[in-house]
Amino acid sequence: MRTMSSDVGMTRGLELAGKVFIVTGGARNIGRAITGALAAGGASVMVNAHSSVQDAAETVRLVAARGGIAASFVADVTDPTEVATLVEATIERFGRLDGLVHNAAVRAEQSFETITFEDWRRILAVILDGAFLCAQACLPHLIRAGGGSIVNIGGETGHQGASHRAHVVTAKAGLAGLTKALALDLAPHGITVNCVVPGRIATVRGLPGAPEAPTHLRGAPPVGRLGLPGEVAAMVRMLCSPDARYVTGQSIHVNGGGFMP
Repeated sequence: MRTMSSDVGMTRGLELAGKVFIVTGGARNIGRAITGALAAGGASVMVNAHSSVQDAAETVRLVAARGGIAASFVADVTDPTEVATLVEATIERFGRLDGLVHNAAVRAEQSFETITFEDWRRILAVILDGAFLCAQACLPHLIRAGGGSIVNIGGETGHQGASHRAHVVTAKAGLAGLTKALALDLAPHGITVNCVVPGRIATVRGLPGAPEAPTHLRGAPPVGRLGLPGEVAAMVRMLCSPDARYVTGQSIHVNGGGFMP
């Protein structure tokens, strides 16, 4: 475990000023954009990464270069002890916690007959176990803060299916269900829980197990282009803002019209 931090003062007064968020899988791509968007709103952000340590450090540097506040912490979201340590480190560093964005996931594409039980468990563990463990570990602090926001990052395939991704589809579909369950359970505490579902987003691929061009992606959505990580991040920022306190239990699609439930 190690913490890398950087903070440079800037004029606050934005909608998330004084708030603190944890972003799992926050080191690159959509996670990096979410971290930047929350920091731009005035929040302090703990960037969680497991293997992308240098990318996490770069995300912190980018936030600081724009006058924001962020730190990074290396932890495995499938390990209850490491998740507890991540949350403790956030409280120690920033003094409070107001929200969680669970973006950690594993990209993988395999035909069903080649998926081993270990493959299956690994994907579900990061996406579903991670969401459960992080939400449960954050809960006492969100209650202490008087409420807060949990945003899970889902996947379009969890709503419409995809070939060669049985494990990912199942995990993302489960995440939508968990979002609804937590929204009901946590509403009395003033905690909203939502799921942002990206469609085709222009991200850097080449991660372990990730195909360069997944077979379930064919053609452009109706808007005629891929989405940008910042467009997903903007929706997350909105759901974490005071203006979204009446929005909970929703799966909100950011997909250029590629899927209309």
